[in-house]
Amino acid sequence: MNASLRREIGREEFDYSALMSALSGFAKPHQKITSLLRGGVIVRVKKGLYIFGEDYRQRPYSRELLANLIYGPSFISLDYALSYHGLIPERVEQVTSVTSGRAKNFDTPLGTFVYRPTPQESFHFGMNRVETREASFLIASSERALADKTREDRTAKVRSLGDAETYLFSDLRVDRSAFLEMDLESLREIAEALGSRKALLCADLLQKMRISR
Repeated sequence: MNASLRREIGREEFDYSALMSALSGFAKPHQKITSLLRGGVIVRVKKGLYIFGEDYRQRPYSRELLANLIYGPSFISLDYALSYHGLIPERVEQVTSVTSGRAKNFDTPLGTFVYRPTPQESFHFGMNRVETREASFLIASSERALADKTREDRTAKVRSLGDAETYLFSDLRVDRSAFLEMDLESLREIAEALGSRKALLCADLLQKMRISR
């Protein structure tokens, strides 16, 4: 049965409808789902969303894709995206996203998924689709991730270029070389769309650093 289930469901991440379709030959599919969960064949990430258990996976599951699926509309940004793009040195365990909906946190068997609200009218600015061998998912550009982080971080007192420099390179430990490679026009456009004075100061700092190097 487990082998046939794997053939029916090709992905590691799947929803309730895909699972029910694969179990359509069973007289009591809901009881079978309970059995699969108890046996560790499948793992419930949240209601209606599953992955295969460790012993039944054919490839690694994608936490990035799961972040898109757990709560939406959303895409990965903030700390996780900064780490993904190599802007900060830390490995970020929580998968952080922005959403046009309300703030949400989901504690799952795979870790915590965090969602922070962003203005709906500027939601799609700097949102990119990434294709990997395992999955296709939505994630912020480095410029959008930085703008989201500076806007969202209520502890950041960024009122001048000096404040922006301290915040980026001392507090966040942003890689200077990676920062200098950012798209200035894109960063400024995103900062303006988000209405973030702090992100605009980061764009001004980037412009100043490029002129002076």
